[in-house]
Amino acid sequence: MTPTLVPHHPARDWAEIQERMLVPLYEAVYARLGVGPGTRLLGLDCGTGLALLMAAARGAVAAGAERDHARAELARVRLPEGVTVASEVPGDGPYDVVTSFHAADRTSFGPGDLTRAAQPGAAVVLAGWGPPERCATEPLLRLADRLADRRPSPRTDLGALVVRAGLRPVGSGRVACPFGYADEASAVRGLLSTGVFDAAVRTADPAQVEKEIGEALAPYRRADGTVWMPNAFRYVVARVP
Repeated sequence: MTPTLVPHHPARDWAEIQERMLVPLYEAVYARLGVGPGTRLLGLDCGTGLALLMAAARGAVAAGAERDHARAELARVRLPEGVTVASEVPGDGPYDVVTSFHAADRTSFGPGDLTRAAQPGAAVVLAGWGPPERCATEPLLRLADRLADRRPSPRTDLGALVVRAGLRPVGSGRVACPFGYADEASAVRGLLSTGVFDAAVRTADPAQVEKEIGEALAPYRRADGTVWMPNAFRYVVARVP
């Protein structure tokens, strides 16, 4: 594979390469819920803050919680004054919209956190990967399991998570979120920044992990060297009783 040009910095790679791939999901959810002036929104696992920035641009009062220290620090640098990011669920609620855009993969918050700062009737949104047949990244997810020497990770049942959190489901949707990269090196860095390969990097040779990711990207590499991976994400909307 083409060698990466700079050392990996997962939080920065997430901010500079990967996070924008989910913009269609953020936009679809905010449009559906009418996020705007008067909305108080809390984003769990808010990463480096792009979804919060988009909510604030719509006029919402936005805050986030992120337990990855490096991501949280980058978010604080990037976000405008008044948009806060804490390591735990903030106590300055209540919020009328709570989002967990990574409920199916890297979330570090449990079902109870979804309602801790939410007011009665608040909308709670959980999101994750769409059907495997509509996700070009599916083989990469299976590769991550193989390299980490573990059984394939089962898909998180968002509906079951809604039930465990004591929420009332009111709707769902799917959004196309293609992953597009300038080159293979950017694709490898972006995919590594998601956290999907963290266990593999800890248990295997990182150089071998990068090599195998590059090889798995071959079907999605275009003639001009760019990488294009069509994906669909699913979200569930629920209400706090």
